Amino acid sequence: MEKRVIYKSVFILAIMGLCVYFTFPLDKRINLGLDLKGGMHLLLKVDTAKIPENARVDAADRAMEVIRKRIDSYGVREPLIQKHGIDEIVVELAGFTDRERARELIGKVALLEFKLVSSDQAGLTEALAGKVPEGYELKYVQDDNAPILVEKNTALIGEALTDASVHFSSSQFNEPVVSLRFNAEGAKKFAEVTAANVGKRLAIVLDGKVQSAPNIREAIPSGEAVITGRFSVEQAQDLANVLRSGALPAPLYIEEERTIGPLLGQDSINSGVKASIVGGILVFVFMAVYYLLAGLIANIALIFNLFMILGVLGALPYLLPEFSATLTLPGIAGMVLSLGMAVDANVLINERIREELNLGRNLRAAITNGYSKAFSAIFDSNLTTLFAAIILIWLGTGSIKGFGVTLTIGLIASMFTAIVVTRTIFEILLSLGWLKTLPMLRLIGQTKIDFIKKRRFFYALSLIVIIIGLAAYFKKGDSVYGIDFAGGSMQEYSFKEVPDVDKIRGVLKDVGLGDASIQQFKENPKAVLIRTVEDKSEILTSKLKEAFPKQDIQILKIERVGPVAGKHLKEKAIWALVWSLVIILVYVAFRFKHMNFAIAGVIALIHDVLITFGALVVTGRPIDLLSITAFLTIAGYSINDTIVIYDRVRENMRTYQKLSLYELINLSVNQTLSRTILTSGVTLLVVLAIFLYGGAVLNNFAFALLVGFISGVYSTVFIASPLVLAWGRKRSK
Repeated sequence: MEKRVIYKSVFILAIMGLCVYFTFPLDKRINLGLDLKGGMHLLLKVDTAKIPENARVDAADRAMEVIRKRIDSYGVREPLIQKHGIDEIVVELAGFTDRERARELIGKVALLEFKLVSSDQAGLTEALAGKVPEGYELKYVQDDNAPILVEKNTALIGEALTDASVHFSSSQFNEPVVSLRFNAEGAKKFAEVTAANVGKRLAIVLDGKVQSAPNIREAIPSGEAVITGRFSVEQAQDLANVLRSGALPAPLYIEEERTIGPLLGQDSINSGVKASIVGGILVFVFMAVYYLLAGLIANIALIFNLFMILGVLGALPYLLPEFSATLTLPGIAGMVLSLGMAVDANVLINERIREELNLGRNLRAAITNGYSKAFSAIFDSNLTTLFAAIILIWLGTGSIKGFGVTLTIGLIASMFTAIVVTRTIFEILLSLGWLKTLPMLRLIGQTKIDFIKKRRFFYALSLIVIIIGLAAYFKKGDSVYGIDFAGGSMQEYSFKEVPDVDKIRGVLKDVGLGDASIQQFKENPKAVLIRTVEDKSEILTSKLKEAFPKQDIQILKIERVGPVAGKHLKEKAIWALVWSLVIILVYVAFRFKHMNFAIAGVIALIHDVLITFGALVVTGRPIDLLSITAFLTIAGYSINDTIVIYDRVRENMRTYQKLSLYELINLSVNQTLSRTILTSGVTLLVVLAIFLYGGAVLNNFAFALLVGFISGVYSTVFIASPLVLAWGRKRSK
């Protein structure tokens, strides 16, 4: 065996060994996203409008540190806290689903102030009548809702705090209280304030609300104070935590919130695993049956591909600790989809080898030439899909980013396994003398169809379908958008038995949500999805449990997106689509040295996205972030087939210099037709598995991919290829 082959084999085995090491045990190596293990995702907006201009520059950074301290003190395992843009913060809390407590813990500004209370009863009476004395403000004590007049000027602020802890009062009720301790300077100031105001009341004000207003009986030199109130132990602990962590530099607003219950997380894992197994089996069986030995070699490469994806996901936290690499449900779909796309390269290589064997080459030469001739098409098509995947990583957080990460890793892995691993296996078998022939089945022979002749018919057909979809969109308006873009709230509940929808509608009317939409799922009629404009999930959950006491209602997920965040997400999604098309346009123009190739390819991509968009609108499926993910994936995958045909046109231009461009395009489309149908068919099998077994979360996503991939095959043959001719008549020879 040649040394070169031995070195390549050792290198591949070393890579695989590392990947296996970082893959197992799976539960230790692979971090699961919130959609798989449950938890909360929050997008927080730092409101800097109310703070001095010189404090706005680093307000988000300071707020992030305060949030980190609060969450660490609470003990949430492996929280994700990242700055997002200029004044936004992303917080992900795995396994934490108490929405109210999380919002209190994170969103409370915790501005602690000590203010003197006026003892002038006449002034208080005037204040209650609407005439607040100058220099004072009317407040109500949280303990008993009693009105008091407090000075506007602050006697002492909470920056001087060194500690806050929970104790229990010595009263007969033994209630929890929060004890405060000041630093030396704060203790001195506190002693001065209390000494100068013995007999008066001192209001303890937190975020503008008076927690308590005790009497100052004597000077307090110890620098200690107590906040009393009708706290539960949990509330007192949380208050102590936020006070210890310090005040936020500016108020925070929750722009986007997604809470995934553990029950839905487990269901998502089950659905994802099932879809992966079914999709993988379909691909493996097809390759083994159709390409025989070459198919078995491709299957070995696919197994390597799977371990490389999992291995890189497991290694990323060690290699790039600041980069969050988690496996999400769309990420599982991306992993399965990348296996389907990996077949693309293997099919292209095998078809090239078949062509070389038909030309009379010996087996070694046929394999060498097959890999050589397939490389440019594999490289170009994978790179254009990679552009779309990288934009997905830039576009999203959470599950969308997870899809982009696994798709990116999968594409790079498929390049390595298809080009390096399979070729090395072929070389080993040839060197050992075990490979004498390479038989393959053939379902589609060489065709001689005039695809260009009927181009005007297909242009008209596509135009009609696109117009129908756009007409449906303009008729429905903004109602086609999911809450990602339109804003609003969405709650999904699981019932023990199939619930009475009319009774649910009655509950919604009782809480002022009569215009809410209710959706049940055929695959799981016990689950109910409720979309509302307002966020009343707490009271809605409580009322549903009262109305259905025997149903053991479980929260599967709660999502809320503010209108500003929805608009921002929509704009970002549109720009992601635009940039992906621009990048593909520039790259294809650069690689093929003809702008007509690039323009035709991009028009075909826009065609596929519009067809898919129309299909979602007509069938009543919401346009959301996963839809945009599907559009970008379709754009990346659709260009693959187009690039393979372009690559063959470029090759045939050198071989058949006397043919017109019309004849060259027809010849190239016919030569690559079997490959186009085979690769798209195998990938569609994978998408079909996700559609049927991936669960409700991925159903719309898989539906969009099914429509888009079918449209991609159609547009490659009947739209992109003829359009090259339309813009290239000057180069007809």
